[in-house]
Amino acid sequence: MNKIDVIRAWKDPVYRAGLSREEVAGLPGHPAGFLEISEEQLKSASGALITTARGCTMNSFGGWRSCCP
Repeated sequence: MNKIDVIRAWKDPVYRAGLSREEVAGLPGHPAGFLEISEEQLKSASGALITTARGCTMNSFGGWRSCCP
């Protein structure tokens, strides 16, 4: 497989789905690598563990300004 096809296989899930098992197995690893994140790490990174007052959040979003000094 040439470089253009390898890059397309990395980027395009539809193209990758059309490849044979042998072709998929022959693909080199993506240069960005593979990353697995636990559910706890994902919640921490998204800010799901941090709470704010609903009124403050709604005012900040609605007015596009901070409601807190």
